[in-house]
Amino acid sequence: MLESHPHSQLGYDFIGVCFEVHKTLGGGMLEEIYQESLELELGIRQFQFVGKQELAVFYKGNQLKKRYVPDLVIAGELVVELKAAKEIDPEHEAQLFNYLRIARKPVGYLVNFGPLKSMLWRRYVLSEFVTES
Repeated sequence: MLESHPHSQLGYDFIGVCFEVHKTLGGGMLEEIYQESLELELGIRQFQFVGKQELAVFYKGNQLKKRYVPDLVIAGELVVELKAAKEIDPEHEAQLFNYLRIARKPVGYLVNFGPLKSMLWRRYVLSEFVTES
């Protein structure tokens, strides 16, 4: 049942957008091509999103100059990292987890358009940021 997980319907709808982009373009192109195509498709479907939103990082109450920049934040809730790689690596997962912790968001998606025949995706939930509705 979708309702039992945080932002499940939103995530389901977002993955549908990803499948549409992959169906149209196929796999193996540059990550930037998928980024722009996803932003166009999200706009067509009237999703609220921000591309390449900078996330401030703090150390002991001091804001650092360096920022983290996830590829997409969907409806202010889902943090998305896009890849166009042969496979999803632990480094890609660690990158998404950093984004989730810094943004203080519970749900993230790692989407890989690299393989030619299929799009790969994974959903991650950080329970420490899940709030009861």
